[in-house]
Amino acid sequence: MVEKTAPYVRMKSHGAQDLGNIEVAPEVLEIIASIAATDIAGVASMRGNFASDVVERLGKKVHGKGIKTELSEEGLAIDVYCVIDYGVSIPKTALKIQEQVRQTLENMTSLQTQEVNVHITGVNFEPKPTE
Repeated sequence: MVEKTAPYVRMKSHGAQDLGNIEVAPEVLEIIASIAATDIAGVASMRGNFASDVVERLGKKVHGKGIKTELSEEGLAIDVYCVIDYGVSIPKTALKIQEQVRQTLENMTSLQTQEVNVHITGVNFEPKPTE
């Protein structure tokens, strides 16, 4: 079996002492961004693929779905693929997603994102169940 080797995001530790490097896996960034995006009112779900949909039907929550990260020399680029609820303002909701993802990643990892691209892949017409 081939192990997935992704380029880790490397950071220098900040503080009075230089204790070494901090490495963050791209999957961690995807999970953080996905949770931040789903916290926005009007986001029905994140777009997944067939495998993540099957895993969710079996009862396990997939947190990193709907997010693609790309680290380049210019910086970190995040692509968010989501389904929104019918009746919400798409531009306002997309702007809230961008702000929330950027702020959450900065707070949790101290990484500056170059861009956060929001892709609306569908509209949910079913009302959310009342709890």
